[in-house]
Amino acid sequence: MFIEERHNEIAKIIVTIGKITISEITEKYGISDESARRDLRILEQKGICKRTHGGAILPVQVGFRPPVNRDFENMPVFDNYREIAKAAVSRIKENDVVYLPSGSFGTIMVSLLPRDITYTLVVNSVDMGKALRDFDNINVYIVGGKMRQSGSLVDSLATDFVSKLHFDLCFITGAGLTADFGLSNGTDETATYQRAVIKNSRKKILTIPSSKIGVNAFVKVCDINCFDEIITDWDCTDEEKTAICDKGINLTIVEEPK
Repeated sequence: MFIEERHNEIAKIIVTIGKITISEITEKYGISDESARRDLRILEQKGICKRTHGGAILPVQVGFRPPVNRDFENMPVFDNYREIAKAAVSRIKENDVVYLPSGSFGTIMVSLLPRDITYTLVVNSVDMGKALRDFDNINVYIVGGKMRQSGSLVDSLATDFVSKLHFDLCFITGAGLTADFGLSNGTDETATYQRAVIKNSRKKILTIPSSKIGVNAFVKVCDINCFDEIITDWDCTDEEKTAICDKGINLTIVEEPK
């Protein structure tokens, strides 16, 4: 089989299934791990896939936005999201004023929050606010503004609200991150709101899965060096790790559960 034929077959698998692993390529075509990685590197350069540590996935469109009516209470919790969230909440200290993001990461982080110390949380999700009613060790503030179908609030009123607050620590997430373009998200409204939170935070931590690293979403939020720490998972490629660390950022890679 010619190399071009192999590339075409690998591309079809990625488009059809959404992903492929290095081990699947080596077993199917009888080639080395290095040759498989070179194949995926070439396909990524053509825009066909997004490489991960153990293979490749289908790239997300620049304008992709998750469904607005997601059921966060019953959503599946993937191992990488849980491990990133677990590492993130371990950064919270006694008496901190902390901003938590809405969406998947915020929902998972609420379930893992420390209960043996006192601190203050600011959230922009009515669902997260409801879940936090059970915590007697936390002072909770809910950002005001127009509620989206997702239960989050990021409009101009919400941005004005957080502009009048200061945080010891903020956790931010997004739709894409590259060393050159920085953090990006799907809407200007969200990006503007996140900039206000970042501006008023002493320490900024980005929680982002490896599948969103090396990806540019629609609207830039900020440069990568705005963050004191980036927490991601074990599938982050060596090239992406190097690009981030070259910017002088503290990069934390959580380990895959055994």
